[in-house]
Order: sequence, then C-alpha cells, then structure tokens
Amino acid sequence: KLYPEISRKVSERLDFELSVIREMGFTGYFLIVQDFIAEARRMKVFVGPGRGSAAGSAVAFCTGITNIDPIKYNLLFERFLNPERVTMPDIDVDFDDEGRESVLNYVVQKYGREKVAQIVTFGTMAARSAIRDVARVLKLPLPEADRLAKLVPERAGILLSEAYREVPELAEIKKKGKELEKKTLIFAETLEGSARHTGTHACGVIIGPNNLIEHLPLSTAKDSELMVTQYEGKLVESVGMLKMDLLGLKTLSIIKDAIENIKMSEDVEIDIEEIPLDDEQTFQLYQRGETIGTFQFESEGMRSHLKELKPTNIEDLIAMNALYRPGPMQFIEIYIKRKHGKEKVIYPHPMLEEILKPTFGIMVYQEQIMQTAQVMAGFSLGKADLLRRAMGKKKIEIMREQKIEFVEGALKKNIEKEKAEEIFGIMERFAEYGFNRSHSAAYSLIAYQTAYLKAHYPAEYMAAVLTHNLNDIKKITFFIEESKRQNIDVLGPDVNESAFNFTVTKNGMVRFGLGAIKGVGEAAVSAILAEKNENGPFTSIFDMAKRVNLKAVNKTCFEALAMAGAFDNFEGTHRAQYFYRQHTDDTIFLEKVIRHGGSYQDKKNSAQQSLFGEDSTVEAQDPIMPDCNHYTKIEQLRKEKEVTGFYISGHPLDDFALEIDNFCDTNLTELFADPKRYFNKVVTIAGMITGAQERMTKMGKPYGSFILEDFNETKKFFLFSEDYLKMKHFLVEGFNVLVKVRVQVRRGDQEQLEVKVISISLMADALEKLTKSITLTLNADEVSAELIGSLKKMIKAKSGNCLVKIRIEDTLNKAYLHMQPRNNAVDPAYFIRELKKLPEIEYKLN
Repeated sequence: KLYPEISRKVSERLDFELSVIREMGFTGYFLIVQDFIAEARRMKVFVGPGRGSAAGSAVAFCTGITNIDPIKYNLLFERFLNPERVTMPDIDVDFDDEGRESVLNYVVQKYGREKVAQIVTFGTMAARSAIRDVARVLKLPLPEADRLAKLVPERAGILLSEAYREVPELAEIKKKGKELEKKTLIFAETLEGSARHTGTHACGVIIGPNNLIEHLPLSTAKDSELMVTQYEGKLVESVGMLKMDLLGLKTLSIIKDAIENIKMSEDVEIDIEEIPLDDEQTFQLYQRGETIGTFQFESEGMRSHLKELKPTNIEDLIAMNALYRPGPMQFIEIYIKRKHGKEKVIYPHPMLEEILKPTFGIMVYQEQIMQTAQVMAGFSLGKADLLRRAMGKKKIEIMREQKIEFVEGALKKNIEKEKAEEIFGIMERFAEYGFNRSHSAAYSLIAYQTAYLKAHYPAEYMAAVLTHNLNDIKKITFFIEESKRQNIDVLGPDVNESAFNFTVTKNGMVRFGLGAIKGVGEAAVSAILAEKNENGPFTSIFDMAKRVNLKAVNKTCFEALAMAGAFDNFEGTHRAQYFYRQHTDDTIFLEKVIRHGGSYQDKKNSAQQSLFGEDSTVEAQDPIMPDCNHYTKIEQLRKEKEVTGFYISGHPLDDFALEIDNFCDTNLTELFADPKRYFNKVVTIAGMITGAQERMTKMGKPYGSFILEDFNETKKFFLFSEDYLKMKHFLVEGFNVLVKVRVQVRRGDQEQLEVKVISISLMADALEKLTKSITLTLNADEVSAELIGSLKKMIKAKSGNCLVKIRIEDTLNKAYLHMQPRNNAVDPAYFIRELKKLPEIEYKLN
C-alpha cells in the first residue's frame, strides 16, 4: 500500500533499519507503539503523522506509527536511532485531546494497572518564592517580605546571586539590612532550586515488564487511579523502564471537529490523510498570509514572511517552519530572495549542491549537517550524528577530535585543508540552531492540513477553532474577528439552532455554542438539546419552560440564555422583557415564566386519565409578555459580556470606527506585542475604560489606574502625580477614549520598556476637535448635477470649523481635479453622518 513497488533504495533502507532495531533490542518497543496507535485509529482517535526524529524511520512509516514517507522527504533514520550510540528510542505520539485518555486507558487495560505509571515532575523554588517562604517561617512582616521578593527581577530562572549583581539595593540589604532581612536572603539562597512540590508529567507514561513496585518507588496520583513514579523522566530510563510520550494535541482535535462539521453541513466525507499536497487554493491562502487559526504559521511575524515568500510547495513550509526561530530567523530574508531569484544561490562547495539545493544553499536542518559530514569527509551517518550532537552542545574536546577526522576525510576526497576547515566552521555555526527536519516535516504536514481546511471549508474550520478555545476569552474574541474578516458571520446563541459547541448553519454561518455561556452547564445543554431533538423546536419561551427538565435547566440557566440572546428568535419578544419587574412585584418576568412551566409540568405529571382515556389536564393560559423598553445597545452588550466574557452582537467601540481608523496609530495588541517598534514615539490608541481605581502612595499622594479595552485586548495603565490629577476626570467606567502614549525606558530598569500615558481625550469629541478638513474623492464618471446638489445642501446645512476639499478622479485618463468650495466649513459629525448616505463618495479625515 505504501510502497507499491519495492525499489532497491526502499529495500536497502528497510533492511538496514530492521537490522539496527533488532541489534539494539527495540523490536518490542516498536510493536507496543504500533499496537496502541493501531488501536487508537480503530477507536476513531486522530493520530498525528509523526513527531520528532521518529518521522525519519521507514519502519515506523510502514507499521503505521508515522504517516510521513521518510524516503520521499529525505529524512534520516540515524537522526532517530544511531547504531553508533546506543540510547533508548524516543517515539512521541500526538493524539487528539479527547482521544489521548482513551489510548491511555487501552494501554492500562492491555498491560495491567500494576505495570503502567505516569511520571512525576518536581516543581522547584524560584528566587522570589524562596524569599516569601523563608520570610513566612521567620515571621518577617508581609509588606517587607513582599518588597524583598519584588526586588528580584521578574525573569524566569534567575538566581539570587544574579539578582545581587543586577539590583544593588538587594545586595545592600544582604550586607547592611535588618538582621531578619539578611537571614531571609541567606536561607532563601540555600533553598532556591530545591523541590517545592510534585506534579505529573503532561504526557510521559512508563510500561514495565512486571509489577513496577519491584523496580522503582511509586505513589498514587491525586486525580487519577494510575500510579506515579517517584523518579523523574531521565532516572526512569536509567533504571531500564520503557518511557512513552502520549501527547494530546489540540490541533488534531480541531481537525477532527472541522471534518465532523463538514460532514454535517456539506455531507462530504474528508480523509485528511488523502488530501492533495499541491492544492493551489491552500498555497494561495499561505501566500496571502491568511493563516490565523492554522497550526504553526499564525503569528504576525510568520504571516508577514509568508506574504514575502509566497510558498508554492510543502518544502517551502518545512523550511519556513524550521527557520522561524531565534537564530536561523536571520536567514529568512536570504531564503526568500534566493527563492525568487533576487539573490544568487551560493553553495559552500559543489559537492553540497544536492544536499542544500532544497534550501537554496542555506543549512537549515540538522540532517543537512550530518549529510555534509558524510559527503565531504566520508563519515557514516551514525558518526555524523555524533558530530552534530557535539557541535550543538559545544563539546569542545569531542569537536576538536572530530575536526581532525573531518579534515583528514576531506583531504582523501581531494578537498583542500583550508576549504575543509571553512566548511567545518559553517557546520559548527549552523549546528547551534539547525532544526530537526523530521519534526519540521511532520508538523508542517499538520499545518498544511489545517490550512487546507481553512481554505476550502472556512466556516466549518473556524467553528472548530472557536470550540477549542472556549476557555480563552481573548482568543475567542480574536477568532471571531478573524471569521468576520473572512466574511463569515458569527451568529449569537439560539436555543433552537445552537449545539453545545460552535456549529455551522445551512447558510454557511457559524452559530455560537450554548456551552460557551457562563451558568449554562453541560447537563442543561444536554436537557435542552434532548427535548428539542425529540419533540421539535421550541415555539416560545413558555413552550420551552413547559417542556425542558427544570431541574437541569434552572433559573440561572434561563437568565444566562436570555442575557446572551438565545431567546431572540422567539417572535414578538426582546431581552429586556425577561428581566422586567412590576412596581408592585419584585419578581422578574422570567421567573414567572419558569414557575408557569413548572406548574404545567406538575399538573401534567399528576393528571389522572378519565374513564374514557381522555386527558383531564386543563391548559393554563400563558402569561402576557410585559410592555417595556428595549435595552440600549450598551446595556445589551454588557449583559452579553457578563455571561460569555465578550461581546456577541457588536462592540461598544463599533460606533467609533471612523475615529479609530483616522486618529489611531496602532492598537493594544500591536503596541504590547512589539513595544520596541514604537520606542520613543508618541502614538494614539483607542479603547473603552472598563475599570478605574484611586489609591494612595506611601507618601500619601494619590495615584490612579485604569483598564483600557479595545476590540481584542485589555491592558492596565497607571497615572501618577500631576498626570493623575490632570487626567483623573476621564477615568470613568464606560468612557470611550483616545489615549496618547509614549514607549520609553522604565525608570530604575534600563532593560525594561514601559508605556506611559501622555494624554486622554473623549472619543465623542474627536471629530470636532481633531478634524481640520475632510477630503472627498469622487469618480469623474459618477459626478452628476444631482450629486453636486446634494453636496451643496450638506455643506450649507450645518456650519462648523472643518474645511471640505474635493478631489475628482478620472483614472482612465489619469487626470485629477482638486476643488475647495466657498463657505465650506462644516460640522464634521453631522457632515459625515450625511456622507454615509452617498456611497459613491469616498472620504478621508485630515
């Protein structure tokens, strides 16, 4: 099936791999992995095509352990199992998140609970936590302990010895501080790095030949019936235990759900392992950089490079995946130029052309370093792997010995000593950050699968992406915006159309999932869906209250559903009615509906059949919906956010799109993702204030903080001294504001940047205060007496201080006419509202 014709190359490769596997005694390991992967596929669990160096094994490919052809993609077996260096094999396997548990249960069931265990991890004391723990025991007052801990720079892995060098104040306290403070720091130094607590390895599992208690210490897991080793991963392998890494990969769950969505909405069965790898539509998506939501290629920087690279084949993706990392990132521009013929491809030596041709003369992969040693100096690939490891880990002695052998081998191939040493130096530099091609190839294949689904079935794919980010409010908001950019409408929840997860409607729109609403648990959703599926859609809120299980769907659920808009499609109703209270009654109308439904159900359940079998239940009349005002847009949006964490039917900033487009330089996401880009610049951002506080410094001076939220991000800002006094009147929850900020060096820490607020103004005043002129652009073909007449009326209707300029374009003849009408100072807010009624006119604020 995989190799219809067994060529000599394939035959020799398989014979070699099998002999190495047998000689190293790993046949049983391969069979165990093959068995649980085969079982996973039988259980409809999605399995990744491969992970790490195991993708370089043809035996793994033929047995179904991996699903990427190492011969086709030129992957090396020796990178996985080196016959010249006996180590335990390491086959990491990705499963969809939900399926991983099923596979683990299968392994336990097959080999026995006493032979299977998870692996312990030890959380160690960091510098800050060590100070706090010691301070607590020594009874150092909490404010002083907190001050000491915060003096340690907030950087992962920093030691107290480093902190003393970087923070003179901390070093001074250790020397001349109070006795209790000095003791705290001394004891904290002793304790930092020691084990503080235990955890369970996210994916590591061991399988023993018999009861594991005979081989190593065990304990019971807190949240599982499985045992947990008391040795860490490295020690587990050193005592001869077989370690497996069974990983849950969210992307596989997304692919699985997207395929299910496609089946439901399009009635199309997709076999993701059989999709074409040269699909034009997929590569066009990559070329446009529209990869948000896809695997591995969704970061802003990566998308920017993709637009320049314009990938045309899977090799481009594999290379870009390997290059987009610290170190090799410097070669991305060279790779792009060489691909498009803007820079000549240069090979370090003609003998390396075949090896480096796929990457345009750049060493990108670890395997290329191994192949270079093989071709240039006659190293076996096993020996070349030892050289690669020594280079990557900077083992100077081994490298010195290997360099002598490399040069000697090159001389035998008539390569000059100087050239051989030069190439060895190139290999040495690239080995520091060269990436594993096997892993890059396997993960680029998964990435391609996600891009294929997004390109061909965008709604179904984005519904799956949204479903698997339900617990991350920022990501949900971000992906909803991405869906809108793709012209995919994301509809709010609806009790008759929504499922638990995000789904796709018959019209190709994404429908919000009921499971995303706070206060509506899985049991409630199950009860709603079960009743709807069995007896048809709910016709009204009263019909629903009469039919659903009110123990599962309680008052809290009903309220959350109403606030999220899940009842909006019930005819003749609006959200405010459900929460209406009469002056004489403190009960909201929705509660009356639930009581009415409960009463109906009780009567129905207790009703006795008459002698003739007729139902004696009397249908009670439904309450009358109250007559009250609708919620304002802001009220409605706030209630949506309260029960979902984000806005569904719009955003409070939607009304200020014009101001944001014309007066803002960036947004919160871009500003904080790359503050260096804006260093020493004053830029304007927009947002809504969602929280504000006033506090006092130790010196008794007031200062304030506020939370600013835009479409995708939320950030906290501080105002001190005069700045606070000058701007505090803007710090009101619900105010929509324009904020001028400067990115500058943080006082007292030259390595840290901070975003300082310069000024705040109300967005509602922006048009009038900031707009000096409006330039109208008209196409010459669309200019008519009627249009000019409408413009004149608008200009005269409401005067102001904003000038109107007109530009008429004749693009066919490349002619442009600039005009400035007399008496043309207008009120910008009024004028722009009227302009929106004339879609043929483009306009820009100046």
